[in-house]
Amino acid sequence: MGRFSLPEQKPDGLDSPVTALAMKFMARAQVKVFRLTGGRVGAKWRVGAGFRKPVPTLLLEHRGRKSGRLFTTPLLYLRSGDDLVIVGSQGGLPHHPQWYFNLLAHPDTRVHLKGRRDVPVTARVAGPDERAELWPRLVELYADFAKYQAWTDREIPVVVLSPRP
Repeated sequence: MGRFSLPEQKPDGLDSPVTALAMKFMARAQVKVFRLTGGRVGAKWRVGAGFRKPVPTLLLEHRGRKSGRLFTTPLLYLRSGDDLVIVGSQGGLPHHPQWYFNLLAHPDTRVHLKGRRDVPVTARVAGPDERAELWPRLVELYADFAKYQAWTDREIPVVVLSPRP
């Protein structure tokens, strides 16, 4: 394990309430900074495998499937043609992230990219063949995705965001 890499085994306490709270506060801070600067700050992920190879970040809007509230979550993304591809890794935790379930209920949404606000997209879960094609590209983009998949028993979902008019 290198100085800035994740351990091969899932760290103890990763799924603790304290870790979840820390992740929530860091995400909120990133959303605020990203919005304030139009993405000049916060549009690159520089943690873990992203330290040496920064990864592009977008802000995903999603409507709560139960509450109806609008949420914003920062996520790493891969460009695939006109589509944006995001990953429901949640750091290898045992459950899919809430945004994933919210997109299943409300697939028409918006993303914010560096310098571009309110980009309308429609979300869909990549099918098995498409996921098999995208997964190696996602791991190349951010190597820690492979560790997250090894840390959990669930198949980490890959979600494709296609532009809409």
